[in-house]
Amino acid sequence: MKKKDKNNPDIIRSSSTTLSFSNTGKINNLNLFINEYKKVVSITVDYLWNLEKIDSLIPKTITDIISSQTWLSARAVQCACKQASGIVRGTRTKQGKRLKMIGSLKKQGMFKKARKLQKKYNSVKTTKPNIDNVCPELDERFVDMDLSNPTIFDGWVTIASLGNKIKLVLPFKKTEHFNKMLAEGTIKKGIRISKDKITFNFLITKPIPRTEGKTVGIDIGISDVCAMSDNSHTQFKKDKHGHTLESIQKNLAKKKKGSNAFARGQKHRTNYIKWYLNQINFDGIKKIRIENIKNLRMGKRTSRFLSAWAYPLIRDGLVEKSLRLGVQVDKICPTYTSQRCSRCGWTRKANRRGKKFICTACGFACDADHNASLNISFDLPEIKKEERLLHKNKTGFYWNVVGQEPIVPAVQKV
Repeated sequence: MKKKDKNNPDIIRSSSTTLSFSNTGKINNLNLFINEYKKVVSITVDYLWNLEKIDSLIPKTITDIISSQTWLSARAVQCACKQASGIVRGTRTKQGKRLKMIGSLKKQGMFKKARKLQKKYNSVKTTKPNIDNVCPELDERFVDMDLSNPTIFDGWVTIASLGNKIKLVLPFKKTEHFNKMLAEGTIKKGIRISKDKITFNFLITKPIPRTEGKTVGIDIGISDVCAMSDNSHTQFKKDKHGHTLESIQKNLAKKKKGSNAFARGQKHRTNYIKWYLNQINFDGIKKIRIENIKNLRMGKRTSRFLSAWAYPLIRDGLVEKSLRLGVQVDKICPTYTSQRCSRCGWTRKANRRGKKFICTACGFACDADHNASLNISFDLPEIKKEERLLHKNKTGFYWNVVGQEPIVPAVQKV
């Protein structure tokens, strides 16, 4: 058996297939089980919510009490209780992070933001987690897979040991993504199941990080998905239907949140971003450097267009693709990267003029996003928080690598 490398852990990926090929009887039994499973999770969350310490594995004394209130098997109850424990512990972890942030904001004198976060903390503290969207996560004790059964279907999933003599035999057909994951790794026996789909997990061996190649800076944009310092992004912006991220987000901003049209717009945006990232060629790239933007819109009012910006989706897509290919990822602070001149290092707020960048010191001009991507690719010294609070970017300063002289005419140096 191959020994796992702790410094190079495996990656877990998932892929979903539809349950639309199952007959009405199977779907009814599945819905019966899922509803009962959610009921057990809800009971367990109620029981654990008032406990001070919660373990990942619930003691048998508790599972026995819960088992008396359901027809689920003891094994299924144990699985539901473990999932409920993770939900409660995850909620408390998030609350702990909020409390830590509140203290940090107060120390910085940002009392308005601290009060706003405190209000959020207080409201969540008295509210139990919502389990409406919980899907049963079943391990290999429940699941048996057959991917070689010669029928019109590509595979069958048999789920047993659920209780009430329910046994589910569900057919499915592989998707293009499923086949891709199967080719890259090995399928795990555990599944996550909902009323209309099965989600499979795949174990993919993480590739060895590249040691040769160039370092590329990537600026994640609002109108364009990203700009790369090697200019390899410029060959594709529009898809085959003529859409860009800007046009999709403008269309999304016009839709009412919660409507079907808004959901379709979100799906269109997601599909476009995935298509765009798939076009990027990482050959010859050893490392990418991307912005690590935090608290993007916390305590700020933004336009409907900006609220449609899917920064986390783009960032996570870049990271996921990099990890899969063995490309290293550096996340850097984005402060002033869009205001710094990539040629001379002069950093001033007035340099950036919308989509254009014109250096007020040396006159260098280029696309603002491309200029930012060049700055991100450089190994610039970190600007500490104390310096940022001085707002030197309003009057301007040179921000260069240690030992580098500003590349500007002598009159500008004076």
